[in-house]
Amino acid sequence: MNHLANETSPYLLQHASNPVDWYPWGNEAFELSVRLDRPVFLSVGYSACHWCHVMSHESFEDKVTAAALNASFVCIKVDREERPDIDAVYMEAVQAITGSGGWPMSVFLTPDRRPFYGGTYFPPDDRPGSPSFRTALAALTDVWDNRRSDVDEQADELAEAIATRSAIHRGPGAPSVFATFAPGREGGPTDLLMPAADELVERFDPTWGGFGRAPKFPQPTLIDLALRHSVRSSGATAARAEHMAVLTLEAMAAGGIHDHLGGGFARYSTDREWLVPHFEKMLYDQAGLLRAYLHGWQVTGRADFLQVAEGIVEYVGRDLTSAEGGVWSAEDADSEGVEGKFYVWTPAQMAQAVTTGANGTGSGTGTEADAFDVLAAVSEWFGVTESGNFEGSTILRRPLGEPMDRPADVEIGRRLLLEARGARVRPGLDDKVLTEWNAMYGSALAEAAAATGNQAWGDAAVSIGEFLLGHLVGADGRWLRSWQRYGGARHQAYAADHAWLIDCFTRLGELTGQAVWTERAVGAAEALLTLFGDPEGGGFFTTGHDAEKLIVRTKEVFDGATPSANAVAALSLARLGALTGDRRYTDAARQVVEMVGDLLTRHPTAFTHVAHTADLLLHGFTEVVIAGDRPDLLDVTRSRWLPRAVVAWGEPTGSPLWKGRDGSRAFVCRDYVCQTPATDPTTLADQLAQDPS
Repeated sequence: MNHLANETSPYLLQHASNPVDWYPWGNEAFELSVRLDRPVFLSVGYSACHWCHVMSHESFEDKVTAAALNASFVCIKVDREERPDIDAVYMEAVQAITGSGGWPMSVFLTPDRRPFYGGTYFPPDDRPGSPSFRTALAALTDVWDNRRSDVDEQADELAEAIATRSAIHRGPGAPSVFATFAPGREGGPTDLLMPAADELVERFDPTWGGFGRAPKFPQPTLIDLALRHSVRSSGATAARAEHMAVLTLEAMAAGGIHDHLGGGFARYSTDREWLVPHFEKMLYDQAGLLRAYLHGWQVTGRADFLQVAEGIVEYVGRDLTSAEGGVWSAEDADSEGVEGKFYVWTPAQMAQAVTTGANGTGSGTGTEADAFDVLAAVSEWFGVTESGNFEGSTILRRPLGEPMDRPADVEIGRRLLLEARGARVRPGLDDKVLTEWNAMYGSALAEAAAATGNQAWGDAAVSIGEFLLGHLVGADGRWLRSWQRYGGARHQAYAADHAWLIDCFTRLGELTGQAVWTERAVGAAEALLTLFGDPEGGGFFTTGHDAEKLIVRTKEVFDGATPSANAVAALSLARLGALTGDRRYTDAARQVVEMVGDLLTRHPTAFTHVAHTADLLLHGFTEVVIAGDRPDLLDVTRSRWLPRAVVAWGEPTGSPLWKGRDGSRAFVCRDYVCQTPATDPTTLADQLAQDPS
């Protein structure tokens, strides 16, 4: 066992028995590199990363390669999910060197932590255009030993590049985003979301949905953008936007990226048809896609979209939720060392599952003829053939455009297949609980519970919030990043953690009507402003003022697999400001928008979440207050998607929204100026129908 043996991260523990003498990130490793005058090899990945496993098997488990590493380098392993600050700094270096990034990330550092070379996956053998890992190690060892000045020069250049790439600078005198898009401005654009919607049209795949080429990622924020543009537009523009969202949701739901048996989605598809994924399943994808399918259902009324959302919630509750109430991070792509083995089927495997039943005592379908009918139906439904569509087996899928509502025979077969699959060796589980991802999923689940009236979903969302409060707050009151059952909580929380906590607690307040959740959102907001705010440049740093000092203090601004920390902070603070009347939160949200500046129009889909916030701040929120015990009025506010609205009900707070709001009625307001109180559902529905979305 190497120096990772006492760590709690599942990813680090995967490497604890490597022959590589790994160290965790910390002073011990860097002091050793100074003492031995050796460079540092930094390897960053995460437990569900397919190519991380590949490089581990090929190189880190190889004794010859390990000997080369141990002889010339001090080796450090980092879980990017626990330490996104380290990942962000050195990913900038890799992107500056190679023009792209990804995981595993392989970076070579000087003892003072400056990068001088890096890449992602290195193969075990030399290939055209790509040296083997051992070739790279030999070359870098030679450079370190014989051309140290070149190393220092390269390290200086990369450190400067990281600093430049890690910040957005608004030029002096740059126009305000809000002035540029002011409503009614002569000759100016009238819709801040229009540039992003136009870019979506250019990127849209008209055959298979989605935005961009293979590999294809779900990108829920872009789906939301299209849906929102559809409900606020009219005519051909609205139809085009809705078509982009609907086709994308249909194609993903039909494809192999969707787990048709157990619910939930894999990380991404390797092809444009959404057929073949890398099979890892990440909590943050379930959160984003739960919202996308929920909003798709709310806009279109399509039952199959709600069915997909229900499958996501079922999957997370069944397979990712701990007994303590927190939600685990991910499931691996591999089981028994084979990618996708847990998920794919042959006709013989299906026949065994359906005709004998998962417990071996009977088919559970009635007669033998019934079992044959179920097998035929489910095989045809999911396209299972002898030749298969993935390495001799079949990834379950539906033909695009065919119904998703399962007939009775297919549903019986699906349940039998799911039961049989449960007896297989499951993929590896990353059983750490991350504050950011739990808050992200808790927020989506709270919104879904309110929209559907599903009490069990609401209870689960509240449980997540209570788990975070009970397990992820340190003795000094500071939020922490990661929790493990056998290791407790560790690592200071980042800006993204706080931003999603604000959103989660605000949504829980809107779900439950309990003032305490709004108070908790205020507490998280105060910590965000105090620890992470940049009073000079606007926005929020990734790390707190009290955090470990890395070579650069970054700001997460560009949206990636999830919206950036600054984007989530802006939207959650804007919503909290509307609910509480505290202008400090609204002003902080505006500063994030101004920091991004005209990039919103030049690269709009890289800042979709910020564009949403800017649009909300520009046109104003719809504030809904329901006084008294009026569940009928509350149901009206939840019967349609209102992305511009915040809702206060139940226990009054100190917000000006509640001032003078008495009786048993609803108030629909804009900037705290309200329409005539609504005492019946029809009147309230008419008032909400005027919301511009």
